[in-house]
Amino acid sequence: MSSTKSLPLRIACDGESASGKSFASKLIGRKFGCFVLNSGLIYRYASFLIIKHKPKKKIPFIRKKFKNLSYKRISKINLHAHEISSHVAKLAKQKKIRTIVRDVQHKIIKKNPRIVVEGRDTQSNILVKKFKYTVAFYFVCKLSVASYRRWRDLKKKIPLKIVKKQLALRTTTDKQRRFNALKRSPDAILVRTHLLSKKKVEKVMTNEINRRLLLKYGRNFKTR
Repeated sequence: MSSTKSLPLRIACDGESASGKSFASKLIGRKFGCFVLNSGLIYRYASFLIIKHKPKKKIPFIRKKFKNLSYKRISKINLHAHEISSHVAKLAKQKKIRTIVRDVQHKIIKKNPRIVVEGRDTQSNILVKKFKYTVAFYFVCKLSVASYRRWRDLKKKIPLKIVKKQLALRTTTDKQRRFNALKRSPDAILVRTHLLSKKKVEKVMTNEINRRLLLKYGRNFKTR
């Protein structure tokens, strides 16, 4: 009987801004021994570079900068500044930028057969075809709760009403953008984080992952 740690596992975690998907991805990644890829950080790093260097031709500039991108390095940079948040909402709408980021994501996914990919188009555009997800989750959170969480993350440096307005706008933009819009796949498990404790979120995700592994590999593995 083999352990789940020896089996390929791809988990897609999509959702709205400040819906708790980042925390849940890290939590479940540790539990199942998976690499955790926060797709939003890659987009935010692109915005960070553009804001810092102000290139005349943004696409060639980002393509060059991302050629040998180190995810480990950018994960250590604080990329949640207010200016970056405002910039990335518009940048992420561009098809060519999304293509560059997707190539980076696929390189990381290819190297890590056990991975949790967090983002906004993971289910529909990233973990598809040969990289098809094992299980997908879609996170939502009541706007008042989500905005308060983000406000605290920002150390209350920005008025709460502005944070709330930005989150609402970002979610609307993500759902209505022309390329790779935020949407829930038919088989994705809905996680309403404003109704669940952290332990309950972990339990719901763990049970579903084990159920999908059982369906895929049969009973010849140990659930966690």
